[in-house]
Amino acid sequence: MSRRTRRDMAQLVDAEGFRAAIQTDWDRWETPAPCAPETAAAAAAHRDRLSAALPRQRIAVASGLPSVRSNDTFHGFRANSDFVWLTGCQVPGAVLVMTPVAGGHEATLFLPAPAPVDDADFFADADRSRFWVGREAEPGDWARALGIPCRPVDDLSRALRGRHPGILAAPADDPRLSALVGGHSPELRLTLAELRRIKDDWEIAQLRAAVDATIVGFADVAAEFGKAVLAGGERWLQGTFDRRARTLGNGPGYASIVASGANSPILHWTRCDSPVAEDALILIDAGVEADTLYTADVTRTMPVSGSFSPAERQVYDLVHAAHVAALAEVRPGRVFSDFHHTAMAVLAQGLSDWGLLPVSVDEALASNGQHHRRYIVCGTGHHLGLDVHDCADARPAAYHDAELAPGMVLTVEPGLYFHPDDLTVPPELRGIGVRIEDDLVVTDTAAEILSAALPIDPDGIADWVAARRRIA
Repeated sequence: MSRRTRRDMAQLVDAEGFRAAIQTDWDRWETPAPCAPETAAAAAAHRDRLSAALPRQRIAVASGLPSVRSNDTFHGFRANSDFVWLTGCQVPGAVLVMTPVAGGHEATLFLPAPAPVDDADFFADADRSRFWVGREAEPGDWARALGIPCRPVDDLSRALRGRHPGILAAPADDPRLSALVGGHSPELRLTLAELRRIKDDWEIAQLRAAVDATIVGFADVAAEFGKAVLAGGERWLQGTFDRRARTLGNGPGYASIVASGANSPILHWTRCDSPVAEDALILIDAGVEADTLYTADVTRTMPVSGSFSPAERQVYDLVHAAHVAALAEVRPGRVFSDFHHTAMAVLAQGLSDWGLLPVSVDEALASNGQHHRRYIVCGTGHHLGLDVHDCADARPAAYHDAELAPGMVLTVEPGLYFHPDDLTVPPELRGIGVRIEDDLVVTDTAAEILSAALPIDPDGIADWVAARRRIA
């Protein structure tokens, strides 16, 4: 809203004729809450799991508020993941309160309520008014969708009083809740992170859909390689994927990485502002976030022309070998970090064979060695779910040191990154970065690769690119 618009609005608020004209003759308009019955049922089951984990504790979790982008404009709102896991709701400024009762907890959702027609905010609130942002579901609509009591958020302070003074809270940068309960509760955050490690069938279906949409997005990108070479470069390809993500889901689950040529060794190359050469290798790390906010996270490294150079193929073959070996480690009963150690062993042996390690493979793999990590300073996988790096607040004993179990969803993503100014590698390898990343769900006996429709072997991915460029 411009300063002139603010002045105009102030004049409207003071204009008696306008106020009288706008306060009457509005018909009732039903606005169903955007929450499917299956989503509501999954959220209820999640609340039951939290209730069992934290009996007799009063719990408050906030959805959060939009963050300022510049002056009086805001970034698009993305609700707090814990809040969404517990409610299926994505309304800004909402707070879930779980109050202990006999046999568990009673949940109440507090939501911003629309201003009545005789209030200036009915037409003047640029952040929430129907005139500015459209109609939204009201607390009653959400109560019908979720099957729990929903009240105006203005009732929150009164609801948090009573005989349960101790509150475990996740304010999610909500000033209202923070003022009432103070800061975050480490116990609550840890408990939620560890509960969210095991996905139920509904969550796995959301992640499967997100991965399927991501594969469509990768195909879109490969079909646009020719246009990116002619004009547009990395940014054209990033926009191509992000458009598909907005069409099939909520949007990209994180800033899409499109790194061509010498940018490919840069782990988080989200600037995407370089041209794309016909003979370049391009690393794309991207994921569609479903409307329910579950996200995919897939990486493929592809030759733009549809054909690897000998040096690119050399690096790709080693990363592919590490990736295949790591995938084989993902099954129930194996420790989460096993696939990481397996991938590192394959990479270290390959680097040694190329003469790039100053010590033996065993010395490099020792905890106080790690010489090979010069070329892979990142990890090789993580939990995946509502957050691209899901369950990050879990204890090491429940994460990297824990056994894999059915229902866990994770990524496996080994890579090698030879920067163009790295004098320890031969000139022909400088500026080559390769990463392969798949999304997996642990089953009762093994693991299912959700992203298996995208090839990972070098000939397969090269042919896949060439076929899409022919179609384009």
